[in-house]
This record gives sequence, structure tokens and C-alpha cells, in this order.
Amino acid sequence: MAYEISEQQEALRAQIRQMARERVAPRAAEIDRDGDFPWDMQKLLAANDLLGLAIPEEYGGSGAPLLTNCIVAEELASVCATTSLIFVVQKLAAYPIVLSGSEETKKKYLPPVARGEMLAAFCLTEREAGSDAGATKTIATETADGYVLNGEKCFITNGGLADVHSVFAMTDPDMGIRGISAFVVEKDFPGFSVGMIEDKMGLRGAQVSEIMFEDCLVPKENMLGERGSGFITAMKTLDNSRPLVGAQALGIAQGALDMAVDWARQRQQFGSPIGKLQGIQFMLADMKTKVEAARQLVYRAASLCDNEDPNLSIYSAMSKLLASDVAMSVTTDALQVLGGYGYMKNQPLERMMRDAKVTQIYEGTNQVQRVVIARRLLGRI
Repeated sequence: MAYEISEQQEALRAQIRQMARERVAPRAAEIDRDGDFPWDMQKLLAANDLLGLAIPEEYGGSGAPLLTNCIVAEELASVCATTSLIFVVQKLAAYPIVLSGSEETKKKYLPPVARGEMLAAFCLTEREAGSDAGATKTIATETADGYVLNGEKCFITNGGLADVHSVFAMTDPDMGIRGISAFVVEKDFPGFSVGMIEDKMGLRGAQVSEIMFEDCLVPKENMLGERGSGFITAMKTLDNSRPLVGAQALGIAQGALDMAVDWARQRQQFGSPIGKLQGIQFMLADMKTKVEAARQLVYRAASLCDNEDPNLSIYSAMSKLLASDVAMSVTTDALQVLGGYGYMKNQPLERMMRDAKVTQIYEGTNQVQRVVIARRLLGRI
């Protein structure tokens, strides 16, 4: 199934691109340098109704398709990956509620999340359960009053800032992944606390932390879906969000390519612009080809998601895999085009290169994406 970009989506792209260049780009270097969460960017996204873009209209959002969300993530990431991540994670963290929440749960949490009044977080990863979700050690014990959570999560984006969390915990440890259930946990629930704040290589303005649960009581109505359905909810969420991470990586790559092209036009060596040198031309040509190939796959995966195509999982994994590898490759080559200037912090490329790296790691490492792709190809053998 081919994708098609509508006039409305192109108009939104132009609007986001203008906002990104005028409002977001001037803050990007400072956000990276200071390492503080950019609340002004969060408020900017909220004021433009972007944080609820993926949330259904009946719960206060726009109900926009994933392809539209990918376009927004791409344009924001082309100037500031941290600001793009605010947009991406709000969608990621809300999706388990959209997918599996009861009507009451959706009405309670989704409207304030859509308005940006509540920051959200997705809590799956643990120190010994990153790619291996079946090794989850956080336990949810059922009691007369609800479920009592005990355990720790790590590498949680928006950790310590989020008001509401989609949390995955074992309700039946002997059942492996079939024993995982999902919950909505508020930051003010007794027994909820924030652990270590991570010091990261890239995405410096995004706060990432440990989340701790010590006899944290969660009401029974805050379980998302049926008991034991948490792993399915998590995997469906990741299938839906990996193209969005691919779009973020794509945006980083496009931004780096644009800078390299501008530099090649302006930088003079041997009496003429370096863009006249065949070595530079070949680098730029390869970079452009990679970016466009990644864009086609990201948009295709998003379109499959929007049409509930059964082939989504493999395309979702491929889009994230290719786009993030392209982001790392293109930012590296773009920095090379700028030479010594690209290596300096007064140029955006070294930041973009650092930011690109994590797209190969989160939402499932690229090695995990290859496992997902191979399993879809081979089936049971």
C-alpha cells in the first residue's frame, strides 16, 4: 500500500517548519548546553495543539493519523531533537491508555494529556529487562484495595517530571510475558518516587530517570485492559510508535543534510566552493539518497498503521532501523563536510550527531529490530 500526503498534511508541514525555524531552532543550542527540560518548548507545543495530535477527538485531541504525527516529529527534529522528543513521548505514553484504557480511564487522563496540562511517561524498561520484557521484575500484587507495585524502572523519559505514567508490571510472574499487566500510575500515588537522574550523551534537555515503586497502591480501575494483557499492549504501542522514532531520526538526518549542502555552497577552498569537488558531491549525493529512502519507509510504515495493515510490525521495525542508521551515518558525514568547524560546539552538527545515536537504541535497539524483522520473515522454523 502506497502512502499519499494530503494538501492538509503539507500545509501542516509548512506551519510546523516555520514554527521550528522561528521559535525552536533559536533555543536548541541553549537547551543542549544547559541540560534543563525546556518547559517553554512544551508550552509552545501545547499552545499549538500538538501534544494531543494523536489522541482521539472525543478525548480532547485531534485524532490525527500517524503519518501526520510523523511529519510533525520530523520537522521538529530537523532543528531540535529534544523538542521533538517531547512530542513523541507524549504520544508514546498516552497510547496504552488509548489502546487499552476503560472509558472512565480515557476520560480522566487523556484530555489533560492532550492539552499538555499533564506530562506523560512510558515505563517499561528495567535494568535487567530492556529488550527482554519477560524478565520484568516489577511486581503488582492484587489486594482488596487495588494493586500494590514494588520494583524499579530505568531510562524513563520525562521521569521525575511526568504527572501520569503507563507502567508495565508482573501480576503473574510464573507466566512470563503473559503475566505482564499495564497500569496508569500518577506521580502523587503513595509509594511512587524518582531515583537517579541520568547524565546523557545527547538529548541533553530531555530528563531521563529511574522510577521507584515501594508498596505503591494503584486503584484496580487503573489497570489497562485485562490482567495479563500488558505485553500485548506494550508491543502494539511500540509498533505504533517506532515509525515516529524513525521520523525523529529522519528529521535529524534532514537537518544535517541541509547544513552540509549550505556549507558546500559557501565554503571556499582552492578558489571555489567545496561543493565543486567531486568527493564532496558524492558524499552529498549518498546522504540525500539515504534520507529519501528512509523517508519512504517511515511514511509507508505510518500509512500501514493508519490503515491497520497486518504487515505493520515488520515495516515498523524496518522504518525505525533504517531511519536511525541513516541519521547516524548522515550526521557523521555532514560533520565531515564541515571539517574542523563541524566538530566545534558553535555548530549544530556535533549536537545532532550525539542526538542521532540514541535513535539506534531506544524503542528497541536496532539489533532487536533485526530480530523482529527476521522472525516476521521466517515465521516458525
